[in-house]
Amino acid sequence: MKPAPFRYVAAESLEHALAAKANEGEDAKFLAGGQSLVPAMNFRLAQPATLIDLNGLANLDDVRTEGGALRIGALARHRRIERDPLVARHAPLLAEAAPHVAHPQIRNRGTLCGNLAHADPASEFPAVVLALGARMRVRSTRGERWVGASDFFRGVFTTALAPDEMLVEVELPPVPARTGTCFLEVARRRGDYALVGVATVVTLGADGKVASARVALCNAGVTPVLVAVDDLDGAPEQVRKAIDPPENVHATGAFRRHLAGVLTRRALAAALERAGRAA
Repeated sequence: MKPAPFRYVAAESLEHALAAKANEGEDAKFLAGGQSLVPAMNFRLAQPATLIDLNGLANLDDVRTEGGALRIGALARHRRIERDPLVARHAPLLAEAAPHVAHPQIRNRGTLCGNLAHADPASEFPAVVLALGARMRVRSTRGERWVGASDFFRGVFTTALAPDEMLVEVELPPVPARTGTCFLEVARRRGDYALVGVATVVTLGADGKVASARVALCNAGVTPVLVAVDDLDGAPEQVRKAIDPPENVHATGAFRRHLAGVLTRRALAAALERAGRAA
């Protein structure tokens, strides 16, 4: 199929893009990687009146550190996330999850910010930024604001973005000392959405004992799900009780719940081992 007719706007600046969005509101969509939007348009599941193409804009694809935090711009591609040494050093959990996202052709075009704004609960990156306590910088012609990852995802394909706002940057806070992370998922085929994916963060105290542990899951509910773990031994059962995974032809909800517990145990063990090496 072909998309419904739409007006095309090649943004000349970020201000131009935001002004176009303010004029059109929900009838306009930003085009960055287009790896989710364009297929939806071809099937006419999405029929925006206007496409605002961001790809000609400079300085939106940067990956940099500021005040110890890692900042990733709106046009930074998945492939950049997968290979950039700054990401590997400051957010290894994000780098570890990146190869699980679809296929190389899609990672060459898709963007982190576009992925997060799409808010597919089956996608890996929303769970990862939730586990890492990320903040989203959003802008409109009215100004800018920061939204925490825990407040950003509202439902299936639904975020805290207002109709005139754009997600322009993601900020990942510095990883504390003596911290280990791990991402694991199970998919039916390489490149498929995960049946369940688990992102874990474990931080040790000065005494070598676990000071904090967090688990975030994808495809376990209508949004990515964050669980602050009370103790590592009881974490699998705690996670199983906290999630409400979908049921479809690929897996029952009961199987996904069981799988979430197994992956949680394995991912926490790996994160704990890595935290010990980082101490």
